[in-house]
Amino acid sequence: MAAVCQPRRALVEIPAPQPKIAARMRRSYLEILSARLAPSPAPRGRNSATNTKRVQSLDFGAMWSRGIEEQCEKMDEHHTPLSKQQLVQLIRSLILVEQSQEPRILASDLKYLQEDLQLKKTNVYRSIPYSRFGSNRDAHCYRKAYPHLVSFKVSCQEWGQVLLRNKEWDAVLEHTLMAWRYTSELPQWDTVNHNALREQCYSILAAHSLTALQHYHPEPIRGRELLRRLKMAQSHSQSIVPCIQELQRVMGCADDSSMDTK
Repeated sequence: MAAVCQPRRALVEIPAPQPKIAARMRRSYLEILSARLAPSPAPRGRNSATNTKRVQSLDFGAMWSRGIEEQCEKMDEHHTPLSKQQLVQLIRSLILVEQSQEPRILASDLKYLQEDLQLKKTNVYRSIPYSRFGSNRDAHCYRKAYPHLVSFKVSCQEWGQVLLRNKEWDAVLEHTLMAWRYTSELPQWDTVNHNALREQCYSILAAHSLTALQHYHPEPIRGRELLRRLKMAQSHSQSIVPCIQELQRVMGCADDSSMDTK
């Protein structure tokens, strides 16, 4: 007797095909930065003051980015012009450093400025290849670290200018001494011309301090402390000498005025 073939039943019904969801396109670095730097609408509630500070810090991020562009245009005259590949590496390094940071906060808190300088100095040393023959302070290693050295210099310059605009004279001196120490910890290169960025950082910081001392008259105890620290900074660079002379002049004038009042 022949077997009877029965039709096979489907155990699972196949649903109708669903329409495809439009994939989200990846945003470029410029779109991400513009989204970060764009001021958000004013919120409602008790967190409005905190969000206002956040907007102000993001506005300073735009100013910092413009400072980077100006520094890229004003490259060191002692060096040959950078190639297109080196410029691309410089811009990428600065963007990565900025994306690794939290949103910019007000410059009055020196703790965050110290963390920023520490990060920039760490990036300099991380960029230097150590697994190679020969010196790790030669021209090849300098080219690797150059974008991060420029980023360190821009950080010293921009934060100091912000403190000067806010007329926080004592904070300017503290920032100078703090950044002076980090500058002294940067690598010493085999070629003398490669140490020009270090000297430029010293000159920028000394100019900030001199401007602050022309408007700031510290108390005698504070003045003696600053004078002692400035003389210690002189061992790293002689650029601080005009600041020492200005502080001595200010303290002398303060002592004379105190004598007159007595």
